[in-house]
Amino acid sequence: MAGAASRLRTAGPGRERRPLPLPVRLLAMLCAFAFMVAFAVVLARLTLQPSPASEALTHTNLHPGRSLKAYLDQPELRDAVRQVGGNILLGVPFGVLVPVVAPRTRGILRLLLLTAVVMLLVEFAQGALVTGRAFDIDDVILNTTGALIGYLLLGRRMSRAVHARGPRGGRAGKKPAQRT
Repeated sequence: MAGAASRLRTAGPGRERRPLPLPVRLLAMLCAFAFMVAFAVVLARLTLQPSPASEALTHTNLHPGRSLKAYLDQPELRDAVRQVGGNILLGVPFGVLVPVVAPRTRGILRLLLLTAVVMLLVEFAQGALVTGRAFDIDDVILNTTGALIGYLLLGRRMSRAVHARGPRGGRAGKKPAQRT
């Protein structure tokens, strides 16, 4: 029983992780980059293709919650789930892959900011350039929420595994000297 307790203590958050071997790290980053490129292509196809048939139905939304209310007021629950769930799912890959490809984006605030900026650019492009599409702030909110979910479920762990820092010169566990 004492062995199990000591294993739990050493596996705690204060313990530094050993970095993965360099070839494994490079392979993980290469795979994440390839998936990120594939995700960008899918995102562009889903969001930036003209939709002339729905041109009369599209309206720009600058008021958070307005489109969500409209989605939830639809008679078919399936349509609301498709709209809300689809926008959330569209952000999940961003939250999983970006911290692996760009470790400096690790952290909730950085990831949320980057995701919001990218999704705002996508929405601006939709509203300004694509027939039958419009800018919708609720889409940005839902996509960013999806990125947060992806980050919390998988992205943070994957990034820590790929970009772990090993002990530095035998000083692991020591506090840095304080300035006077």
